[in-house]
Amino acid sequence: MELKKEIRKEVRRRIKEIGEQERKLTSKQIFDYIASQKIFAEARCIALFAAMGDEVPTQYALDEWPKMGKRLVVPRVEGDVMRFYDYSPECMQRGAFGIEEPTGDEECPAQAIDLIIVPARAFTRRGERLGRGGGFYDKYMSLDGFRAHKVGICFECQIFDELPTAEHDVLVDQVVAR
Repeated sequence: MELKKEIRKEVRRRIKEIGEQERKLTSKQIFDYIASQKIFAEARCIALFAAMGDEVPTQYALDEWPKMGKRLVVPRVEGDVMRFYDYSPECMQRGAFGIEEPTGDEECPAQAIDLIIVPARAFTRRGERLGRGGGFYDKYMSLDGFRAHKVGICFECQIFDELPTAEHDVLVDQVVAR
């Protein structure tokens, strides 16, 4: 646990050094790259998140991907469970942990998601991830019927050669870092 804490602290320090313009440019590069991939072209429903201040900004994709005909769903934390609901800029409000969350009532079933964009504090190139410690994504990606292609996104400074992992940790299929 102490090592995970130290890595999270180090990542926070590294991210603070990235200017706002560089964050926006990096975000656009990451999401343009993902949009150029075959898995994106084939995806009808994409799970994305509303980024916190120290994550790769997601607003670019939230704005642009619906124009490409993609259904976007975003998470809402309900107790110790995370569920996904349709994204609409008008239906977002601050929720658990101060994160923007959807207010909709109709949950998107896990098996309907074709592609999921996953945040983390740190990744390895092999797809191992260190989250914030709540285990929400690991639990969600372990649900029966979940079959989505998993893409982790991060700034290059969040890539590590090795990370402490546990048996229940779910690896992502691909990591896109810039």
